[in-house]
Amino acid sequence: MDTAWIARHITASFPGVAPVSAWGELSFFYNPDRRLPRGVYFATLKDKDGNNDRASRLDRPGVFRLNIGIGTASYRTLFGTSPARPAAGGVVDTGHDFGALNTLMPHPVYAWMSWVCVLSPSDDAFELVKPLLAEAHALAALKFARRTGA
Repeated sequence: MDTAWIARHITASFPGVAPVSAWGELSFFYNPDRRLPRGVYFATLKDKDGNNDRASRLDRPGVFRLNIGIGTASYRTLFGTSPARPAAGGVVDTGHDFGALNTLMPHPVYAWMSWVCVLSPSDDAFELVKPLLAEAHALAALKFARRTGA
């Protein structure tokens, strides 16, 4: 399982997806017909640490993080109440080891927005997050429709 395979899966599995390399990651936007400048993003793949995001220790060889923006209800079912927004450059306080591989967990920075992540997922772990990707895509489609009046 690598970032190229996951990127192909996301773009092939969900309609209206526009992948964009930006902010040091590959972002997946819902943006059919490119009606918005970028669209509504719902997942990202990140393979290097950023200035304000080092908690996952992505500087390790072969380590990457799949990030998924799910709904608040799903986040609560998985992890309980969303944590408070961290200070700039900080991480959320959830008690998770954000460097743990192959484990679904809150996103170290954006968990307060109901984002979750998994570092270097195995095939089995990826099967578990497929429904979360579908949920994130559906939520992005709803937000897109509201923004565009579609």
